Amino acid sequence: MIYLLGVIGALTVAVLLWRAFGVQTAGATQRRSAPIAPDDDPEFLRGLDENRKRKDEDGTPPPA
Repeated sequence: MIYLLGVIGALTVAVLLWRAFGVQTAGATQRRSAPIAPDDDPEFLRGLDENRKRKDEDGTPPPA
C-alpha cells in the first residue's frame, strides 16, 4: 500500500514539474518572435519582391 502512495505522489510531482517547466501552452506559442535573419522575415521578403517587380515594370531602381 505504501508503494502505491509513493507512485501516486511521484506521478503528481512529475506532472507538476512538467506543467511548470515543460512544453509551453498554445496561447504562449502564438506570440510572434523576432526573426533570426532577414530571410526568415516574411515582410522583408515581400518588400524585396515588390521592389523587384517595381524595378522590372518601371525600369527604375527601387527607392532607398
